[in-house]
Amino acid sequence: MRLRKTNTKYRLTWAFHLSLFLLLAGLLLSQTTNPSEIKVELNSNSFNAKQRSSFVINGQIEQPGRGLTLIHFLPAGAFEHKTFDTYGDKAAAAEVIVLLQKMLADDALFALLAHDSATSGTFGHTSELKALGIMKLAALKGRQAYLMHNLNGDIYEAFGDITVATQISLAKSPLTAEEYFPKITYEFTPSNDRYIAHAAGEIDGVASTNSLEALEENYRKGFRLFELDIISTSDNKFVAAHDWKMWARFTDYEGALPPTHQEFLKHKIYGSYTTLDMEGINKWFKNHPDALLITDKLNTPLAFGNQFVDKNRLAMELFSVMAIEEAVNNGITVIISQEVLMGLKGNKMDFLEINNITHVAVSRRIISRETDFLDQLRKGGIKVYAYNVNFDPGKDEKYVQENELGLIYGMYADKWIFDEYGGQPVQ
Repeated sequence: MRLRKTNTKYRLTWAFHLSLFLLLAGLLLSQTTNPSEIKVELNSNSFNAKQRSSFVINGQIEQPGRGLTLIHFLPAGAFEHKTFDTYGDKAAAAEVIVLLQKMLADDALFALLAHDSATSGTFGHTSELKALGIMKLAALKGRQAYLMHNLNGDIYEAFGDITVATQISLAKSPLTAEEYFPKITYEFTPSNDRYIAHAAGEIDGVASTNSLEALEENYRKGFRLFELDIISTSDNKFVAAHDWKMWARFTDYEGALPPTHQEFLKHKIYGSYTTLDMEGINKWFKNHPDALLITDKLNTPLAFGNQFVDKNRLAMELFSVMAIEEAVNNGITVIISQEVLMGLKGNKMDFLEINNITHVAVSRRIISRETDFLDQLRKGGIKVYAYNVNFDPGKDEKYVQENELGLIYGMYADKWIFDEYGGQPVQ
């Protein structure tokens, strides 16, 4: 009996001290951390920095375009933003001033970020900005970096010739839920021709395999448009791989790059997935007559088109005007790349119409700053597909589907998630 009493006493004492320790630890933790804090990072790069500006809010990164970007913080960790090309459009600068006046009057929490060049001379609007307490913006010159925010209650500004950056923890909850940049939605009819399986689509959680098994798996899930990256072996045979360094990493290959065709076929991706040459590609598409091939990396349309099983089910993203003309003259569907399209001189819509081009590939990173042009393409019947899905935190297939589809026609997707959105087959 005595032994049992002693053990019980010790057990009670140990439990009491453990409870006290956990209570004190919890109190200390609650004083030093705040789970509702919003982490904000602002990075402004001038023209001379030669790199993208960005802002990061709780891990979600955005890369705005040229000019000034206003970021408005909403309750529950949400935010909205809009970029104004204050370099190329003087009216845009006046619009920014009006918004700053309203947001400060509303006691809104916001930040302002410059990228590339926010003005062609000196920003000006000195009297209006002085009244707002935003003086450094008035003196901002072309090709300078600049940022400001009022997230700590006071206006903070910084500028420099190359780069300025800051990090803030926003503990104060935004006071207003008013949206200054309401999202514009575009109606569209769901169909699975809006979704291209990027590099044959993801398989077993692995992206960019360009493999036979990925084609099979993603066809079964619902994809009918399949992108393959096409490059050449050392003996000039077309094969599917993103690039040779990635292929070597995926296969643990340590020989010379590029390999021969025969060497390429010996190796499996991660020891499990079958690589594809022209024979494998043609066999699979012949056995799946409702599937379409979209190529990337390749810029020799005639050479590839003559080897593919069915040119009527082939579309090629191309990277020069010369390659586009070659494809058009030989009946191959063209997807014009972003670099070529945005680099065209003169009227871009005229070029597309003259060459009967109805498909465009762009990075989804340009959507927020090229809304007007993308809407022009949409109204002109041009199908725009966005790549770089899953490249930025939070910008996955679901985000693009719910926030960007409609303005753009479709996306290069790693995962098939579209049954819930009505992604049904179309002819």
